[in-house]
Amino acid sequence: MKLTKEAFQEFVDALETAADEEGFERVASRVTRRLGFQRFAYLRIADDTPALLSSYPKSWTKRYFDLRYQKIDPVVQRAAREYDLFSWGGAPIMGGAKEQQRFFDEATTFGIQSGITVPIKMGFGRIAAFTVATAEPLAGTDRLLVETTDVLRLIGLYFHTHVSVRLDRSLGKPLDGAALTQRERQCLSWIARGKTISDAAVLVQITPRTVVFHLENARRKLDAGSIAQCVAEALRRGQLL
Repeated sequence: MKLTKEAFQEFVDALETAADEEGFERVASRVTRRLGFQRFAYLRIADDTPALLSSYPKSWTKRYFDLRYQKIDPVVQRAAREYDLFSWGGAPIMGGAKEQQRFFDEATTFGIQSGITVPIKMGFGRIAAFTVATAEPLAGTDRLLVETTDVLRLIGLYFHTHVSVRLDRSLGKPLDGAALTQRERQCLSWIARGKTISDAAVLVQITPRTVVFHLENARRKLDAGSIAQCVAEALRRGQLL
């Protein structure tokens, strides 16, 4: 099923009105069905901590995180390696690994047999992925991939961008406080990872004095008494993605 320009514009407009998890789930579920799929999942992994928005069965997502399946999920592993969207389902993605085959067999019992995933590269090694899935075999998914490649790539990126802006990194609390600039976030993010001011200057390609300038601006905006407190406050407010 091809998504019309009108339907895609409706999706974009709806994203502008979504303000919480429930709202984003409604928007993604609606466009997923219009694409000919049954369920969607948006997974973000930052510092080895996963966060999820999806229409998958709650019993499956609870089991997924309780058993830390993100560690063996072949779709997640492939999304971390690749840059373009890909279809998946069954043996071709499993590569013969027994634990992964068991994982996939279990997912199938929850109505998740095949799908298409859009990998999304975030800063500092973090990744996200937008997936549409179905209970149908891979052959049907490959057909839908041909019909929806361009628009699905856009849908994944649009959805990721709006979620990142509207919700914090735990996907549960709206952003608050003064917004940091991109440079302030870059400098603070590297400091949060144990880099020195000189290191951050090289990584961001600015002078050490300019790094200090951005760090001090961030500290004042977040009303922090030190850079360490500024890092903690920025993380709490979801301003370091």
